[in-house]
Amino acid sequence: MASSGLDGLPILRPVSSGGRPGAFPPIDDYAFLSDCETNCLIASSGSVEWMCVPRPDSPSVFGSILDRSAGHFRIGPYGKTVPAARRYLPGGMIVETTWQTETGWLIVRDALVLGRWHNNMERSKTHRRTPMDWDAEHMLLRTVKCVSGTVEFEMSCEPAFDYYRKPVHWEYTGRVYEQATATCKGDPDLGPTLTLTTDLRIGLEGREARARTRMRDGDRVFVALTWSELPPPTTYDEAAQKMDTTIDCWRQWITLGDFPDHPWRNYLQRSALTLKGLTYAPTGALLAAPTTSLPETLGGERNWDYRYTWVRDSSFALWGLYTLGLDREANDFFAFLDDATTGANGDALPLQVLYGIGGERRITEEILHNLTGYDDSRPVRIGNDAYDQDQHDIWGTMLDTVYLHVKSRQQVPESLWPMLERTVQAAIKHWREPDRGIWEVRGEPQQFTASKVMCWVALDRGARLAQLNGKRGQAAEWFKIADEIRDNVLEHGVDANGVFTQVYGGDSLDASLLLIVLTRFLPPDDPRVIRTVLAIADNLTVNGLVLRYDTSTTDDGLHGEEGTFTICSFWLVSCLVEIGELERATHLCERLLGLASPLRLYAEEIDPRTGRHLGNFPQAFTHLALINAVTHVIRAEDSREAGQFQPAHGNGR
Repeated sequence: MASSGLDGLPILRPVSSGGRPGAFPPIDDYAFLSDCETNCLIASSGSVEWMCVPRPDSPSVFGSILDRSAGHFRIGPYGKTVPAARRYLPGGMIVETTWQTETGWLIVRDALVLGRWHNNMERSKTHRRTPMDWDAEHMLLRTVKCVSGTVEFEMSCEPAFDYYRKPVHWEYTGRVYEQATATCKGDPDLGPTLTLTTDLRIGLEGREARARTRMRDGDRVFVALTWSELPPPTTYDEAAQKMDTTIDCWRQWITLGDFPDHPWRNYLQRSALTLKGLTYAPTGALLAAPTTSLPETLGGERNWDYRYTWVRDSSFALWGLYTLGLDREANDFFAFLDDATTGANGDALPLQVLYGIGGERRITEEILHNLTGYDDSRPVRIGNDAYDQDQHDIWGTMLDTVYLHVKSRQQVPESLWPMLERTVQAAIKHWREPDRGIWEVRGEPQQFTASKVMCWVALDRGARLAQLNGKRGQAAEWFKIADEIRDNVLEHGVDANGVFTQVYGGDSLDASLLLIVLTRFLPPDDPRVIRTVLAIADNLTVNGLVLRYDTSTTDDGLHGEEGTFTICSFWLVSCLVEIGELERATHLCERLLGLASPLRLYAEEIDPRTGRHLGNFPQAFTHLALINAVTHVIRAEDSREAGQFQPAHGNGR
């Protein structure tokens, strides 16, 4: 599975299902599509295997990624499951798959359609943020061209509503065979309405809508799945126009970014597009990932629902977008937070760890016993009980992002100040207390060093924001408390060897300690910083990739091991650059980029022995860390000739 490289470390190659019938594709086999309201995952076989409508946290309508019987939507050549090639069209979220059979060639394009803003006769019932020029059309569009020879082509659309808990009823709704609609059997109001429109002839076989045809050189067909009253295309030319409009919308957005002229540019663009695709445009929320219960350990219990907005993940994601000059999403996210922390009567509500993408504060967790789980990994969970945990880092991550957002403007928006002040006061009130840490451990609360560091960030950035807001007295008071927190961390969070520890008085390492460098808690040339970064690089890694922590010494309330956390490996790249280890950083960055999925996406974790991606996919946390790490390396390389190094993310006083 792995051979030895020049440095003695294994060369990891992600495993493949090899197209085995009935097998679960590798997690990194999937393509991710989004219209910033809905998203889906499509396997290389041409099958949509995860999709929830109308929102990303709604019950699934296609769920075969979690159970091979839980719904799919496939188009492609009959009897073929492994394409000749697959790619994203440059600059956007359209996937192009090329198929070769013994008799011909097909090209399939898939997109969640974007078009001009359409709520012109009445206001949108879901949008709370400022309307943009373009908007989701609530349509999954698939176009097919035969470019050579003849190909036996098939379509199979088999939804399974409510995570495969509600039966589906199909009926024809077109003039002949060109359209059919699926609803919940027995009570259409219990689930969504899916309408399938095509220039093929649809046949209805139980819960499956099917079509088959022989395509010849030059033939073109389309299939559109819609879930709103917006009209679908009725001809291939109309469908092709919608594809063109969609790619134009994405390219207009990505053109706003500042991307270096470098061989790694495409990784940065794909990560930026992925982060944008994980936003929920109606409210400004940003998903941690579009999936639930993809396992951190195959066959294990570390399976979580990530289809929500973590304040931490969202704030860090905005770090990545800021680095590339894409800061407009921050306005919507802070407006979302303001909504979420303001009660119905205008009263202030405390900031919590995570929210539903509509601002919901209660995200009750339950287990779906009817699903087998990905590759027999149970339980399958929906909801997430971490919403009411105490995690003290969230105040710092949020305030750090706000500071990034406003420092170039030299003015704190008046609407934001009350929320910022409440956040600082929460950090002041609770920073001495134990919590469950950045990794949301389900063991007993502890005095996590990284949580204390992020409380320092909350006071430090809060003080800077107070200065920008003309509140000098408040700024001086908060700087004083920030110094008190830092002194406390340096007294209790460093061991006898001058290395920062996971918890006060402990002796274990934790990858979250890399934030000490990235948040400027101490300068990168401080001996304690250098020792900590090198200790993590040498002692908290497997085959050169970084673990979150040692599961044998950390009470996280769970059984079993986990893979290496890819965000931590990218953090290490940035930190190695900061402490002057550019060659080592560059080498690790190259290895990590080589472990990307074929479409340059990342799950939460990577198995350090096989290169297999693990956990929910694609993961916002990982892609933001990639942006930061790659930018660190590029800027450090450029600084050899162009003066002083400027980190990708820096907030020195």
